[in-house]
Amino acid sequence: MAATLPSSSVTLHRNACHRCSTLTPISGRRIYRIKCSGENSTSNSPTKQESAPENALLKIAWYGSELLGIAASFLRPPSPVEAADNYLNLATDGSGAVNRVAVVETIKQDFDRSYFVTGQLTLDAYEENCEFADPAGSFKGLRRFKRNCTNFGSLIHKSNMKLTKWEDFEDKGVGHWRFSCIMSFPWRPILSATGYTEYYFDAQSGKVCRHVEHWNVPKMALLKQILRPTRGFWLRKKDG
Repeated sequence: MAATLPSSSVTLHRNACHRCSTLTPISGRRIYRIKCSGENSTSNSPTKQESAPENALLKIAWYGSELLGIAASFLRPPSPVEAADNYLNLATDGSGAVNRVAVVETIKQDFDRSYFVTGQLTLDAYEENCEFADPAGSFKGLRRFKRNCTNFGSLIHKSNMKLTKWEDFEDKGVGHWRFSCIMSFPWRPILSATGYTEYYFDAQSGKVCRHVEHWNVPKMALLKQILRPTRGFWLRKKDG
């Protein structure tokens, strides 16, 4: 950046630029070159200071729930619905890619089966190495996702899930949903939220290669819902 400055003294303010070079005159003229770095110090950023512990706590809760679901799966026999995988093979075109319309329709049908908590999703609509992400973290692997969904359902006493809106874009589809459930923990917490899921389609196979959940609720609020006893719990416990 080149600037013409008066011969009077110059005061530099470092609020916007953290590192500025020394003003150097060029050929005796009052023209100076100033190089500034646009990096902002984040060491005192309250957002990062607050979010780091929250993210760590949320990850612990997420992985803890995954392990709890796995443990619970050994204590219950699989129901006929859980045992039956949806092995529907989707039609492909001459290049071997599945039809986008068919994939979207199966996703909508999976919502009718509450696949988030039953694990009943159409496997052929997804890449085997599909990435699954939510506010707590991400991983790759269709079988792991199916297992987690099925195990999460074992921790739920009653649930309701509904696809409220679907949007189509060039490289993805977006499903907006509403979800609520009563968890089977002794204090019967109620989890309720809205959100949307992005389904990114692989350019070659046409299948879903990324499944990204977004919850319209602050991350810590979800955890607090799980830890909060349902209304009247302590009164019922006292009467009991």
